[in-house]
Amino acid sequence: MSDQQTAKRQKIEPNENHRREYSLKIDFHTHILPRDLPDFKEKFKYGDGWVMFDHDQTKVDKKGNCRMMKNGEFFREIEPNCWDVEARLKDMDKDGIDVQVVCTVPVMFSYWAKPEHTHTVSMDLNNDMAAQVAKYPRRFIGLGTVAMNDPNLAAIELRRCVNELKFPGVQIGSHIGEWNLDNPKIDPFWVEAEKIGAVVFIHPWDMAFGGRHAKHWLPWLVGMPYETCHAVVCCLLGGVLERFPKLKLCFAHGAGSFPFTIGRIDHGYNCRPDLCATSSKQPASYYLGKFHTDSIVHDDSALRLLVDKIGKDKIVMGSDYPFPLGEVTGSAEGVYPGVHVDEADFLTEAEKNSICATNALELLGLKEEDYCRQEK
Repeated sequence: MSDQQTAKRQKIEPNENHRREYSLKIDFHTHILPRDLPDFKEKFKYGDGWVMFDHDQTKVDKKGNCRMMKNGEFFREIEPNCWDVEARLKDMDKDGIDVQVVCTVPVMFSYWAKPEHTHTVSMDLNNDMAAQVAKYPRRFIGLGTVAMNDPNLAAIELRRCVNELKFPGVQIGSHIGEWNLDNPKIDPFWVEAEKIGAVVFIHPWDMAFGGRHAKHWLPWLVGMPYETCHAVVCCLLGGVLERFPKLKLCFAHGAGSFPFTIGRIDHGYNCRPDLCATSSKQPASYYLGKFHTDSIVHDDSALRLLVDKIGKDKIVMGSDYPFPLGEVTGSAEGVYPGVHVDEADFLTEAEKNSICATNALELLGLKEEDYCRQEK
């Protein structure tokens, strides 16, 4: 980043309401939860992986917050903007975000459980999300969650999400237990997603914890970029896009480490086809321009590389709201949703507008006039 950009960023005040330069600004990557969850462990009579919410105000660091509990232990403290759309709207208005695309938090995927129970949890989460979106349908767009541990059930819930709940697609994890995303067992889900034109947003999750990964927040800082790259390569070299060329895939976090390693991946495909060219007739680079990523790369130079490799028409602005590792106002000095896109001197205003709105609308199959434009 140039000295001029650095100076500009340091002058930004978190409450400065100046970020409305676009015809519409859509944050494609945000997470939402219900305020309350059933006691799934009691309901299903097994499992320590179910997430519970503890609203006991004597235990939280900040009034109004909630403690997420997993395996009976503290997992994360979350603020009301995780579940309260009124609180989200205040943040959106402050940050100049006209529309949020919302999806669940990956810890809720529950792929480890019995498929019929994962299906039940998914339906509960999707129903709650649909109710929240319905309060402000011009400000929120939902992406559902499905029981990927049973791709047939996943296909059923995907159809319900699109046909009944009016979501344009779903979010899934970067892997499903020991299944990579190119596992043929997942094909019934891919068949349905391609058939109905649903967007599939692929998010890293279930990274390696403990041991060598216990320090420095490594699962989030290093594990997430690896997980996302792993998912991209499985979809490309694993032949998913070859078998289902009309799939609408979008990978979170700028496709992780994939843009930086595409040369190595192609070289491996060419020098060891016996190992790498077993499921795809094309190298990974052949599929560039055939899938989307969000813009969350936290660095101006990385964004330039992402644009060069993925294509300026295949990137959607995202922030990972409301979590501080994303581009969230106050998470670091001068950071707010879309800051790196706003400051990219290598993008024209028209290209920034595409990344901040047009690309997302085209991917989701939606019209700009159906969504709310804030007045300057």
